[in-house]
Amino acid sequence: MHFNNTSSPFLEPQNDVTIIMRRVIYALIPGVICCFILFGWGVFFNIIIASVTALSCEALILALRGRAIARPLNDGSALLTAILLAIALPSLAPWWLTVTATAFAIIIAKHLYGGLGYNPFNPAMIGYVVALISFPQQMTQWLAPHTGLHFSFSETAAIQFLGKTPATLQLDSMTMATPLDALKTQLSLSQTISEISTTPIFGIFGGAGWEWIGLSFLIGGCWLLFMGVIRWHIPIAMLLGLFLTAMFFHTIDSDTYSPPLFHLFSGGAMLGAFFIATDPVTASTTNRGRLIYGAGIGILTYIIRTWGGYPDGVAFAVLLMNMGVPTIDYYTQPRVLGARDE
Repeated sequence: MHFNNTSSPFLEPQNDVTIIMRRVIYALIPGVICCFILFGWGVFFNIIIASVTALSCEALILALRGRAIARPLNDGSALLTAILLAIALPSLAPWWLTVTATAFAIIIAKHLYGGLGYNPFNPAMIGYVVALISFPQQMTQWLAPHTGLHFSFSETAAIQFLGKTPATLQLDSMTMATPLDALKTQLSLSQTISEISTTPIFGIFGGAGWEWIGLSFLIGGCWLLFMGVIRWHIPIAMLLGLFLTAMFFHTIDSDTYSPPLFHLFSGGAMLGAFFIATDPVTASTTNRGRLIYGAGIGILTYIIRTWGGYPDGVAFAVLLMNMGVPTIDYYTQPRVLGARDE
């Protein structure tokens, strides 16, 4: 009689890298759909360009390093980095900007340090910061979501791949700064929050249009919490850190400092809290450390938005706290079972 002999483990893993990456990508779907509705075809073009670039760079570097290509290419990590970066870039960003940012994220921020599991900084945020610092003009080409005006599929392709705008339309007339950028600019012109709140950049509780994007990513983030893909410590700590800091200054001077809900539902706060700050490779690994790490990102985000040179500080805050993770983990290690105080 023939018996089938197998070795351990006998149960298939429920949370390997591939499963986790796929679930995070699935959780991004509501936010991607909302971005497409508000910003048009450029969102999908960005995702396709970034995905092809990320997978190509991943395969190239793995081949140069003499590593197996198939398994790392299929684990979803490079694809997730590409999608996160594509969402963060303006919907009308030229193709070469997306390629440059994605290639830098994969080649430099990920593989220069040894690949998945060894990178100290979030690759998507490194790519975004490189694009923001190097090409500031192109990083402002956001469509105004509250106008409902979109370019067609062919017009969007012509803008992104050929740099040609339709003869009857001007790109400058349809693009605008993000609500956070517009708020910073108008405050610098001595306008008050009460005056700015009557302009189209304000929606019901956040930036016009951007509040629905934030809600979409919040829904996806809650699903990740329900599925056990991420833990609550980092997103809750980050959002509370941002909310409480904003509420403190708004209470002191409501004409100078914007309300806390505006900070939560404008820019990349929700995307950062649930999908970027929770990166298991670059985030803190202890429960107390996660709370400190998340709160630090929230507070730094508010500081950069309010007094820094950039309108949205999520990417910079994440990278700054990435640098502090080794120290945070060192001082927040849980008590070893059976250890005695000396």
